[in-house]
Amino acid sequence: MKKVRFFRAGYFVWVLAPLALFASGGLGDPHVIWSYEWRALGTNARQDWSQRYYTRCTYIGRSGTLTEYPDNGKCGWIRFAPARGAAR
Repeated sequence: MKKVRFFRAGYFVWVLAPLALFASGGLGDPHVIWSYEWRALGTNARQDWSQRYYTRCTYIGRSGTLTEYPDNGKCGWIRFAPARGAAR
């Protein structure tokens, strides 16, 4: 009987490209959604996220917080922003 290997090096090759971009400063620091404000577009907005219009999105990351006011009414889960004090 052949043993199945779940952790092969080939499974993790795709991780190298994002890590290289992050290390070179191409993407910036990752920030994760922390809080948000929204308006209801329908009667069932508490249960159905598609009936929400987001007005403020606050992200938290290694270099601090980042607040955005989206034009399209949507917040992403992750936002990449340049590190504070970095050349733009």
